[in-house]
Amino acid sequence: MTKRIAGVATFVMVFMALPVGTAAQTTVVRADRMLDVVSGQVVSGAVVVIEGDRIVSVGGNVPDGADVIDLGDVTLVPGLTDLHTHLTGDIEGDWTNQATRETDADAALRGARNAKRTLYAGFTTVRDMSGFAGIALMRAIDKDFVEGPRIFPGANSLGITGGHCDVTGFAPGILETDFADGVGDGPSGVLRAARYQIKHGARFIKICATAGVLSFEGPVGAQQFTFEEMRTIVEEAARHGTHVAAHAHGTEGINTAVRAGVRSIEHGSMLTDESISLMKEHGTYLVPTTYLAGAIDLDALPASIRAKAETVLPLAIASVEKAIREGVNIAFGTDAAVFPHGDNAREFAALVERGMDPLAALRSATLTPAELLGFDDRGQIAPGFLADIIAVPGNPLENIRVMEDVQFVMKGGVVYKRPHP
Repeated sequence: MTKRIAGVATFVMVFMALPVGTAAQTTVVRADRMLDVVSGQVVSGAVVVIEGDRIVSVGGNVPDGADVIDLGDVTLVPGLTDLHTHLTGDIEGDWTNQATRETDADAALRGARNAKRTLYAGFTTVRDMSGFAGIALMRAIDKDFVEGPRIFPGANSLGITGGHCDVTGFAPGILETDFADGVGDGPSGVLRAARYQIKHGARFIKICATAGVLSFEGPVGAQQFTFEEMRTIVEEAARHGTHVAAHAHGTEGINTAVRAGVRSIEHGSMLTDESISLMKEHGTYLVPTTYLAGAIDLDALPASIRAKAETVLPLAIASVEKAIREGVNIAFGTDAAVFPHGDNAREFAALVERGMDPLAALRSATLTPAELLGFDDRGQIAPGFLADIIAVPGNPLENIRVMEDVQFVMKGGVVYKRPHP
């Protein structure tokens, strides 16, 4: 018995000493170039010194005894943030009936696959709209059970009975929802729904201010929540130190959500001059999710949903072009799940095609999300910041599509992806 106990103790000591999921004490990442997103300059001869999960210096000499990762002919870029993901979802197979056949456990397992794809595409932080399964996924990633980005979760999205954030398309009695699922009507109903999401881990609240595309309820642009309902949710989120993101396609719903004080408009498909003026006045961010306009598989959609998509997507492209021209705050988000997870970086080229310059597009996924989320520890390669660093070939200011070829990913000082030999 004594030998057995001694053997177990030795095993535990050795196991505890193993550097599983931890960073080296001092690591140096070197590369031919680094993008300074603050100055907008590509700096030659990058030397980034990391201790634990933080950057301690940029430039200068390599400390003695450091673990040196020499990446050569690449450009270092801060880890990216996608502000609109659905990690536990995909449009594949019989996706319209998926909710009747699967549980949150299925969703979380699917999310584990998609989280890894997202991280390996260079996204070290996401704001995710995956319900309670997304919160479970966040915890699993934080505990190093699975690989994925840091998740800023929203729990269940809030919507009216029969609206875009409700489960529509089924017979009465099938998947009926309530406040726990995010469905509420009237100020008291939405207040209860919001508090329930926050109680169970939501770090922000997503609402459906208008109807949407990928659901069976009415016209895509119709306003759903009233001003009073939206304002109630915004005020409750503020009491908990967080914000509201509003899914909104139609003009009236967009304008009402902005007046109610939401932090961001998601999609913003039918912006008018008044909408843009209001957004600039209130400092509201637009998360345009514009790559999906050309990437969504229309053939995978039921006829009624496809008709809505074909109506709204051309309007959405024109709206984001207008918003860029008029200087609205643009924050990077993709709606990944509508197209395959891992293709998130294709949003950059779409933003540039709509009129953004490459540096502005890169800032929309680095500096701007940190500002929107209230983080002061990410979005830059600078001393004191999290060691979230990716590497791409070439110069992204000259060819934004190199962002689609991420060759190296470090999150919190831990390397998850290296260049192929």
